[in-house]
Amino acid sequence: MIRVLLVDDQPMVRAGLGLILRTQPDIQVVGECDDGADVAHTLTECSPDIICMDVRMPGIDGVEATRRLQAANGPPVCILTTFGDEDVLWSAVDAGAAGFELKSATPENLIEAVRTVASGGTWIDGTLLKPILDSYRQSTRSTTSHRTKLGALTNREIDVLRLMARGSSNREIAEHLLLAETTVKTHVGSLFAKLGARDRAAAIVFAYDAGLVKPRG
Repeated sequence: MIRVLLVDDQPMVRAGLGLILRTQPDIQVVGECDDGADVAHTLTECSPDIICMDVRMPGIDGVEATRRLQAANGPPVCILTTFGDEDVLWSAVDAGAAGFELKSATPENLIEAVRTVASGGTWIDGTLLKPILDSYRQSTRSTTSHRTKLGALTNREIDVLRLMARGSSNREIAEHLLLAETTVKTHVGSLFAKLGARDRAAAIVFAYDAGLVKPRG
């Protein structure tokens, strides 16, 4: 059972999200709150496996709440956003969010995003990829070229990065490449260090920006 905490300042949005997620037998909405400031307290009460977080809220917004959660080794966060939030998307990646989905997404996409992030994968809605890349390019000033960084990766690390970019968890990568999961974790840690990426989402954004993987058409 995937335990979900919904964080959004609009009650109707929380109600709609909850209605969709509760249709699934493997997903349980265990809590709700309307401000990032309340997340830490709610977390101790309901012990969620994943947090679906609005990016813009009064008080503590989704980016800062995500940053605090990840600094405290909290559960993964799937950011819920609208088309007007492009300027903060890379900030959410940098804060450690593992998923990015539109509030206007289909129920099927929302459910898949929750399952992917809860299982340890990373989910980026295809519609949000371009604005995330645009935000990434404006916010980062790397002194090392993409070619140089990619050249530092082994063939196996590139295989792992490509699968990560498709949302695969470490377990799924291990199964696909016929490796031990501990070996995959070693490859993931190594490629993070070589790319200067703090987490999966940041590494995946780099992979798309460098042209290592292409968006699905």
